[in-house]
Amino acid sequence: MTFSKSEKIKQYIRRIPEFKGVVFWDISTLLKDGDIFWSCVNDISKHFKPKDVDVVVSPEARGFILGGAVAHDMMVGFVPIRKLGKLPSKTISLTYAKEYEKDTIEMHEDAISKGDRVLFIDDLLATGGSALASIRLIEAVGGKVVGLGFLIELEYLNGRFNENVQSRYDIYSLVKYKSVSDI
Repeated sequence: MTFSKSEKIKQYIRRIPEFKGVVFWDISTLLKDGDIFWSCVNDISKHFKPKDVDVVVSPEARGFILGGAVAHDMMVGFVPIRKLGKLPSKTISLTYAKEYEKDTIEMHEDAISKGDRVLFIDDLLATGGSALASIRLIEAVGGKVVGLGFLIELEYLNGRFNENVQSRYDIYSLVKYKSVSDI
């Protein structure tokens, strides 16, 4: 029996049913395997190579791991998006609603130059709220978002369709879960 690439990757993702009240898709088991981690990074990089990316932007914390590796593989710069109060220079910030609370993220206002072609990378696309907040920051400083890459997409939460994201951006996910019980 042969497995698809997505099915093989799923074997390295651990499903934790009750972590802080939600199902948690743990990628630490994937990250510790160099071959599968590198394969994921390479697949994402290859998908977005034709987009002529100038910089990769990722939110903390797991997004940093994947985004930094993709930026390195693509030989472009990396820009972190952090939680409020974590960046030392002048920042631009945005507060947005999450499922049960509000969160504020920020980025150095000089991290992206006007017209830069930006690739947004994160480990997980769930409802799309944090991705859209990050996109708003990027676009507020003049960056042009050319794509969104994710290791995991939780299709059952419809994040891809949040504010018509699908029609505006190239979204690429390596693994998709159709339901909360999908393994």
